[in-house]
This record gives sequence, structure tokens and C-alpha cells, in this order.
Amino acid sequence: METPSGPVLVAVVSDGAGSARKAEAGATIVCTDLHRRIAGYFRGGGTLANINAECAAEWLDSVRDRIGVAARAASLRPRDYAATLVCLIAGDERAVVVHVGDGAAVVRDGATGAWSVPSWPFHGEYVSTTRFVVDDPEPRFEIVHVEASIDRFALFTDGIENLVLDQRKKSAPAPFFERLLQPVAAWEGEGRSRKLSRHLRAYLDGAQVCEGTDDDKSLILGARG
Repeated sequence: METPSGPVLVAVVSDGAGSARKAEAGATIVCTDLHRRIAGYFRGGGTLANINAECAAEWLDSVRDRIGVAARAASLRPRDYAATLVCLIAGDERAVVVHVGDGAAVVRDGATGAWSVPSWPFHGEYVSTTRFVVDDPEPRFEIVHVEASIDRFALFTDGIENLVLDQRKKSAPAPFFERLLQPVAAWEGEGRSRKLSRHLRAYLDGAQVCEGTDDDKSLILGARG
């Protein structure tokens, strides 16, 4: 999106809890309402450098309010819409990650070529437990400023964490992400490529990936020319 301080990319992924009755609806509200609130922040003159925990808390409160409205209309609880959140907001010289729960953002520093995971996925004491946007009394979230010009990134939900992250070293294997992003980096267009999206879907639906996970798989890839 265009902002008073220059172009900014906003990417969001969300994964509804497996036990939530309205998991898909919850994830949809998280993505759409967060995009709306961030766009409003920049339209109002906000900058990347000034995004802080207070901003993120206000955005999450808005998302929670929208979920509350949907839950009351359906005679359900907000917990029935439980979902995680990974958001990357990137400009020319810096980026911000806002993160609730599992899943992750992986980014590459355009100057050094180094890959990093600004906020590591959160997993609770028990298997398949994590944090959600609807947690009471308020969600625990991470907000991390990346002081670098990001030229490659990947956002994904927990369904493919173990396939793409080095859990022991808590790092992003550079060779894997270089290969994964190569077609995107080589594409000469702008915005979303339907052809590349179809290829990515085929990859995620392939036997190699599906043998490694039976969970939902959401993945956003981006590259700067």
C-alpha cells in the first residue's frame, strides 16, 4: 500500500484452532480486520518506525471486537473463533513483525543476504497448544522491529513449521528458502502471480509436504526486485 512515508507491504496469515467451531471464520476476521486497521493507521500519517506495542494492542482489540460481534450474532463464544496471527509490515528500510501464537515470518536482509526468524513460534506446555488472539483477558503478542531492508520473506502457519524451520538451532535454513523464493524473485511482474500461486499450491499439496504434516498449510512468499 502507498503511505505518506513511501510504499509498505502488509502480509498476514492466521490459523484457526483445530478445536474451534468457527476456526475458518476466526482466521478470516483476523486477516481482514487487521489489514483494515493497519491501512487506517498509515492513512492517518502513521509510520513504520512509530509502530509500538500500544499500536499493536489497539489493532488486536479491534480484531477481538469484530470476533465478539460475530460470536454474539451466532450465539457462540469468542473462543469458538480462536485463531493465531503472523503479520509482516515491511517498508524500504525496515520492517515490523506482530505475532500471536505459532507459525512464523522468515525474512532476508537485502544487504547481507542473511535469513532470520524475528519472532519464534510459541508452543505451550502440552502438544498442539499455543496462544490465540481471543485469549482472556488479553492476548500475549510479540512485536519485533527489523532494522533492515527486507528483499525476501515467507509467512506461514504452524502446519509447515517442522518442514521449513531448524527447531534445534531455532533458525531458517538459508538454502531451502533461497530455492523456495527463487521463482518469485525471478518473476518480473508485480503483486500476485496466479501462475506462481498455482505452482505453490501444487507444492503444498504434494506427497513430500503432506507426508510431513496433516495440518492446515498457509504460506505467503514475497520478493523485492
